[in-house]
Amino acid sequence: MSKFGCLIMGPAGAGKTNPPTKTTFCTALIQHLRNSRRACYYINLDPAAEDFAFEPDIDIKGLISLEDVMEEMHLGPNGGLIYCFEFLLQNMDFLTEPLETVTDEYLIIIDMPGQIELYTHIPILPSLVKDLTRGSLNINMCAAYLLESTFVVDRPKFFAGTLSAMSAMLMLEMPHVNVLSKMDLIKDSIPRRDLKRFLDPDVGLLDEDAERAAKAANADGTLVVPVAPSVEENGDPTKTEDVMAGKSFRRLNRAVGNLIDDFSMVSFLRLNVQDEDSVGAILSYIDDAIQFHEAQEPREPMDEIDADEMVG
Repeated sequence: MSKFGCLIMGPAGAGKTNPPTKTTFCTALIQHLRNSRRACYYINLDPAAEDFAFEPDIDIKGLISLEDVMEEMHLGPNGGLIYCFEFLLQNMDFLTEPLETVTDEYLIIIDMPGQIELYTHIPILPSLVKDLTRGSLNINMCAAYLLESTFVVDRPKFFAGTLSAMSAMLMLEMPHVNVLSKMDLIKDSIPRRDLKRFLDPDVGLLDEDAERAAKAANADGTLVVPVAPSVEENGDPTKTEDVMAGKSFRRLNRAVGNLIDDFSMVSFLRLNVQDEDSVGAILSYIDDAIQFHEAQEPREPMDEIDADEMVG
C-alpha cells in the first residue's frame, strides 16, 4: 500500500510555514483539506518553529530543537539547522515508526525550514527523501517550492529565486510544483500580460531590465543614455550600488537566465492563500504529481461520515 505526501519548501518569507497569527500555505492547505473532508497528517521539520495554527502530528522538536543545538554546540542558525537534520537522519525511526500506520487516504504534509541551502547544495534532504520514498513506507512524494511573488518587481532577484527552485529540483530528483505565493500583494502592480512571462520564466525580461537601467527619460519623453562613466571604468567595487549597476552584474544575470532557459524545467503556479479556489488549484497539481486519486477506491455515501472522523 502506497502513502502520499508533499514537502512544503522555499526560502524564508515565502509564506509556507504556520504562524497562527496569519494565513500561510500550510494553514490554508490543511484547512482546505478539512473543508473537503480529506484526511491529512501534518509533520513539522522546522526545529525553530514554535507556534502553529494546526498542531503537528509529528514535531521535530520532540527529537531535537535548534535553540538547544545552538546553545550546547555553540553553532549559528545555519550550522545548527544542518546539525539537527544530520541528527534526524541518524534517528529516522522518529519519523518512520509513526508513519507506518498512516493509510493511503491521508495526505502527509511535511513543513520544511526556510534555509535554502538544505535544498540546493547539501545532500541531507535527498537522503531524507530516499528514506521516506523507499522501503516499507513507500511514500509517493512531490515537493511544493514556494517563491514570493514580490520577487517579480526585482527581475534579477526573481531569476535568482528561480535558479534556487531549479537547483532543488535537480538535487531532490522528485516531482516539483513551483508556486508564486502572496499573489494578492502584486495584483495591482504588474499587468497580467507581463505576469505570464514570469510564470514561464522568459530570459528576455532581463534584457528589458538592462535596457531600462541603461536609459533614462528626458523632459520631452525620449530616451537618452546617461553620460555617467561605466562602473568598470570608474566605479567603486566596494560599493554595492556600483557593482549592481555594472556590466559584470548584468552579464552574470544573463548567464543565470540562460542556464534556466537551457534546462527549461521551471514554471510557476499562482497562489493566493486568501482564495480557497487558488489553494484548491495548487492541491490538484500536487495530487496529480503524486497520483493520489488513482490509488483511491470509489467511496460509498456512508464513507463521508467516516471521513469526518479522520479530519475532525
